[in-house]
Amino acid sequence: MAGYLKRLAASLGAYQLANILAKVIGVVMLPLYTRYLSTADYGTIELLANGVILISILVRLGMIEAFLRFYFSDTDTARRDALARRAVVFLLVSTTIASVVVLVFAAPLSGIVLSHRSPGIFRVAVLGLWSFTNLELAYQLLRVDERLRLYAAASVANVVLTVAATITLVIGLHKGAEGYLLGNYGATTVILVWLWFKLRGRLRPRPANVERFSELMRFGLPTVPAEASVYLLSIIDRYYLYHDRSPSLAGIYSIAIKLAGAVAFIVNAFQYAWPPLAYSVTDDAEAGRLYGLVTTYYLLVCGYVVAALALLGRWVLRVLAAPSFYDAYKALPWLALGWALYGLWVVFLTIAGRAKVTTRNFPAALVGLITNVVLLVLLVGPLGLAGAGIALCGAYVVMLTFIHLLTRRRFAVNFEWGRLTQLVIVVGGLAVAGNLALPTHGALGLLGRLAVCAAIGPALLATGFVHAAELRQARLLLDRVTAGRRGQPGA
Repeated sequence: MAGYLKRLAASLGAYQLANILAKVIGVVMLPLYTRYLSTADYGTIELLANGVILISILVRLGMIEAFLRFYFSDTDTARRDALARRAVVFLLVSTTIASVVVLVFAAPLSGIVLSHRSPGIFRVAVLGLWSFTNLELAYQLLRVDERLRLYAAASVANVVLTVAATITLVIGLHKGAEGYLLGNYGATTVILVWLWFKLRGRLRPRPANVERFSELMRFGLPTVPAEASVYLLSIIDRYYLYHDRSPSLAGIYSIAIKLAGAVAFIVNAFQYAWPPLAYSVTDDAEAGRLYGLVTTYYLLVCGYVVAALALLGRWVLRVLAAPSFYDAYKALPWLALGWALYGLWVVFLTIAGRAKVTTRNFPAALVGLITNVVLLVLLVGPLGLAGAGIALCGAYVVMLTFIHLLTRRRFAVNFEWGRLTQLVIVVGGLAVAGNLALPTHGALGLLGRLAVCAAIGPALLATGFVHAAELRQARLLLDRVTAGRRGQPGA
């Protein structure tokens, strides 16, 4: 078990590197971007960027998911390479066809999506559809082989190129929302071409028996409705705010989403690192124990970050955003919690994939989507931005409950329900109590909320959350680190 956790930690480190860099740079640049981009610009950027991801899910037809699942069913290198080539060619063809069709109808489609014709920025989004989808598969090739250094180099280079391009286009050339998207998707295209060159040896045609397209589609296609529904669930709040309220309100909400990225980068790293490890465990009993333990650790980390954002969100906004974006603090805690809940969905996707019942993902996702729409209509009016965030969290809770009921008899996972409940009570209780009892401005409020954040760890220890074996492992690790430092020259 410890070996699996070490592999997961190493993968997470590589996948987090670029995410951490992106978040740090994004935080540093946020005061500038929020002064060069209006709230309406941010609303438009979010609408198109998320539309790119949604259409990407549809045009890839589950090929990335099928590739990931079948890659680990065979240890023969030649057949694995043939599977990789088949997946790359399939996505290249499907994304090119889809992009050409959308480009032809860019003007009328932009009118539908944005409520006004803006074919220029819409065509930039089409570039994003093509490059983003193909880059996702290229990254997946690196993940399945755990080529962590190359993955880290590519993803960090993507971040650096993106920042350089967006600074030039948005701040230097005043290209607004169109420049922001072009900087992002232009950098993605450059990294995609570079990775194809680096992987050219694997992609060179060679004779080998491999799964037919029909077999790949039989596994992959059932995942598409569920994945599209889940993603639509996560973005429909912005579409609703953009069209039913205003682009400006959607832009303010988008800043809350960006700051909730403190949880999102943990979730994204987990999403990339977890499936290869989860599928590689061959013994079902061992896998069931691992899935439950990883779920507990995941929620421990995410729960702490969500609590910190809930307590300190107002101060974060005052430091990092222009005054017109300050109201984003109202949605920030709920969006952070929503990201954490989405990470649990990743766990259940691997459970369904392992049990080969991916067709059950869609009913759960559809129920979640319907719940989100109903809650948006009911809550946004009286609660505004907070209502949209609450609707998202409510939808995830319903969806997770539903998928658990649908999969629990097909693959047993030893979820640690006692410790999970303890996490909710201790971490959630301290965050809520701190928000209700402490001032919302000034040094006294800031120091008090920092004290509550610091008290979460001791409170969990005092209530017996950490097992004795885990404490022993932590002490051994600390002793090794201490001994290593003492052994260094000049220490």
